Amino acid sequence: MHDVCAVILAAGEGTRMRSQLPKVLHPLLGRPLISYPVDLCLGLGVKRVLLVVGPRAEGVRQALAGRPVEFVEQAEPRGTADAVLQTEMALAGFRGIVLVLGGDTPLLTELTVAGLLDAHRRARAVATVLTARVEDAAGYGRILRDRRSALRRIVEEVEATVKEKAVREINAGCYGFAGAALFAALKRVPVSPVKRESFLPGLVEVFLRQRRRVHTVEVSDPTEVLGVNTRAELAQAAVVLRQRVHERLMAEGVTLLDPATAYIDATVTIGPDTVIYPGVILQGATTIGAGCVVYGHCRIQNSHLADAVTILDGSVISESEIAEGCVVGPYAHLRPHSRLRSKVKVGNFCEVKQAVIGAGSKVPHLAYVGDATIGEKVNVGAGTITCNYDGFAKHQTVIEDEVFVGSNANLVAPIRIGRGAIIAAGSTITEAVPPDAVAFGRAPQVTKEGRAKATRQKRQAMAPPKSDEE
Repeated sequence: MHDVCAVILAAGEGTRMRSQLPKVLHPLLGRPLISYPVDLCLGLGVKRVLLVVGPRAEGVRQALAGRPVEFVEQAEPRGTADAVLQTEMALAGFRGIVLVLGGDTPLLTELTVAGLLDAHRRARAVATVLTARVEDAAGYGRILRDRRSALRRIVEEVEATVKEKAVREINAGCYGFAGAALFAALKRVPVSPVKRESFLPGLVEVFLRQRRRVHTVEVSDPTEVLGVNTRAELAQAAVVLRQRVHERLMAEGVTLLDPATAYIDATVTIGPDTVIYPGVILQGATTIGAGCVVYGHCRIQNSHLADAVTILDGSVISESEIAEGCVVGPYAHLRPHSRLRSKVKVGNFCEVKQAVIGAGSKVPHLAYVGDATIGEKVNVGAGTITCNYDGFAKHQTVIEDEVFVGSNANLVAPIRIGRGAIIAAGSTITEAVPPDAVAFGRAPQVTKEGRAKATRQKRQAMAPPKSDEE
């Protein structure tokens, strides 16, 4: 669509969000709100994308860094008509279609907007307005028509009469304008006597007074035009988008056992024949391969899972890589920069942080592996920890291939355990262990025969007398 330039209005302060964060930066299924209209325009293949932003828009610029978009500043909030007028210099000489849409409308689809542009071309209109019929029109401008159903005017709610407020056809805030006529007409838009700003619906009246063709297109699904002005509306938009994500994933061969309880960001990709159990949260740039199973109440964030991975109940995984055939959990925690090679087992109540665990190795239960490199076919016994922090700095533990670490061992870093070594259960190891060695680091056991009976008698003598109520 090289005859189309898009203008996205993102200068509003969003005071109704009651937040220090600009409205268009509030997260919605893993993306900032502003990214949805930007991605829509880029997906349509428009010639240029211009964002009208306010003077405090550094966060917006950072959020869209690397995207092929341009920024135009509206120094003061003077309304949507004034916002579009700020692009006059940037679009000087452009005579194609100027697509205008809000930065807070994340539900619009490419199909709907492409339909609007096609209708605009066919009608040879100077302006085309997207409309919708909704049950609750509160907060939206109303579409007013004459007896022949032709568009007569668009009235903002604050200026509407009681009768006009009863109209259920609303202005969706998405327009196609003829670039050659746009900016001269914008300068004729009157300032609202109520809000002291100039609004794009006033541009429609300017064109109608000039007896120029203004066309309307009604959206087939009214949910697409939901604008986000409050946190409640943000939550409503999330429900709609989440359903779209779930429908797409299921069409691609993913099984969601209970879609209503799955929370999957729009940024997540999942391979076919993967099964997602109830209560799962998948966030950010997470990718899950084919044939995986993610059991209930797991949270996976910004992580990569290869094929045939099983994540058991209650596990938390963040910024980690898991190779094919691994089993994690239940109730395991993979912290950032954990890398599991193929067919690794990280079991019940284990924590892994900034560590590499080699192929075929097992950390079955109740262990902590941090700042470590573990080789292949290693067994780490229950209750074992790498003591990686000395109070001042983190240190590395290296465990070579085919090592057996017994239960309840403390490996005090920095330390290296050689290939094939055995660490006895209950040991605290503070020095390097050569390959094929057996290392013990236990305190001597002391056994005093016959003392158990005397100890029990002493405890009974010291115990307080029982009351009658007991």
